[in-house]
Amino acid sequence: MKTLKFLTLGYLFIALTACSSDDDNPTPVHAEEVITTVIATLTPQGGGTDVTLTSRDLDGDGPNDPLVTISGALASGTIYDGAITLSNETESPAEDITEEVEHEGDEHEFFYSTNVSGITISKEDNDSDGNPIGIETTLTTGGAGTGTLTIILKHEPTKPNNNTPAGAG
Repeated sequence: MKTLKFLTLGYLFIALTACSSDDDNPTPVHAEEVITTVIATLTPQGGGTDVTLTSRDLDGDGPNDPLVTISGALASGTIYDGAITLSNETESPAEDITEEVEHEGDEHEFFYSTNVSGITISKEDNDSDGNPIGIETTLTTGGAGTGTLTIILKHEPTKPNNNTPAGAG
């Protein structure tokens, strides 16, 4: 009977020590930002009316699609200064996420694509390593046209990359 108790205690000790972590300095867990609202503001150089593109998705991965609104229209042959703002509107008051993304610029990058012929978009801001972030942009229009503009924010992209979401991993 003593042998059985000793073996049971021995197995319990082995089981408890086997579950211990060998990592004395675990990596801190950083909660991902909740972004419910993206606003892209395009201001024509030399004056004129701003164009504002807003995507608001208050239920996140819920059943409702984001609400996308466009205020104004791009003019042909115009250069726009662009800026993105990000917020979490599930908080009250809404939390501005833009500064955090900018501060962690080496871990974030925006990617822009469009099917409108003649539009070029260049990223004007860089992270601490000199790689683009894309919160600030310059958008240049060509002739008249219609189409879509897609904006993607990648977390922990490969940098430098070929300026495509696929190239960023």
